Amino acid sequence: MPGATAIPIGYWAAFTMLVMVALAIDLGLFHRHGRAVGFREALGWTTVWFAMAMVFGTWVGPHFVEGWHASSTAQFLAGYFVELSLSMDNVFVIAVVFSYFEVPRAWQHRVLFWGILGALMMRGILIWAGSELIEHFHQALYVMGAFLVYTGAKMAFAGEDADPGALERRPVVRLARRWLPFGDAYEGERFVTVLGGRRVFTPLFLVLLVVETTDVIFALDSIPAIFGITSQPFLVFTSNVFAILGLRSLYFVLASAMGYFRYMKHGLSLVLVLIGAKMLAEPWLKARLGENLTRVSLGLVVGIILASMLFSVVAAWHGRRKAGGN
Repeated sequence: MPGATAIPIGYWAAFTMLVMVALAIDLGLFHRHGRAVGFREALGWTTVWFAMAMVFGTWVGPHFVEGWHASSTAQFLAGYFVELSLSMDNVFVIAVVFSYFEVPRAWQHRVLFWGILGALMMRGILIWAGSELIEHFHQALYVMGAFLVYTGAKMAFAGEDADPGALERRPVVRLARRWLPFGDAYEGERFVTVLGGRRVFTPLFLVLLVVETTDVIFALDSIPAIFGITSQPFLVFTSNVFAILGLRSLYFVLASAMGYFRYMKHGLSLVLVLIGAKMLAEPWLKARLGENLTRVSLGLVVGIILASMLFSVVAAWHGRRKAGGN
């Protein structure tokens, strides 16, 4: 895989340490006690994480990371926007999970924190496995491309409404209820408590398991999608991490405004199909567009996402205006 080892291991370690420090500060300083996260605070943190991603991709990477090539910035940005967009779909599913299990808003941040910490570890493993697979079996990119085209088409024609009852039928829920001892009531932010002299898991731990497995399901789409943008593991990992780090605050921004994103799923499905088709036609496209291929991909991805958001907001506004008129 060209360029796979271009980034020295020290930069991987430094970036990972930076992420761990940021998470420790987040949980230990700003969210030591359970409380509901307001829209304004969530929007502020979303802006902070977005700004950090932009600074890293456009300034830190090009100036300080050895092995960061001329096209790396466009690849990072395209990968970041793809992952961020797919994370928005993840947000809506998490909202259904919290609603079904009636998780109080004050405890949702703690579940998201530990869920995202687990997601970072799992995605790191998946990215490593994907990099190794592509390095030793380059044709895997075509398999991923075909899978993305199929997934995107399936998403486009899937029903709009998630079935909350389907959560109870998930294997992780059925297996957890069968093999693990659970209490019947929440115990604050605790995942484990003591009842009748024995340790049992609280329902909040079950919610955490569902959130973790939900991210694994979404990773099966997002990891192949970003490999369709770049095969450089460092760019894949860093763009993934920044998108995931912003997921918690993004949830609290979007969860109360899901009605304004009715066409988001259609935009995401088109993005997946587009990236999958790009992976399948990569040699032909590179022969004609050369280094401009990444910039064209970035423009199309951002354009599709923004257009789907704009159409969603306009449709929601017209719907509310029509309802008000009646």
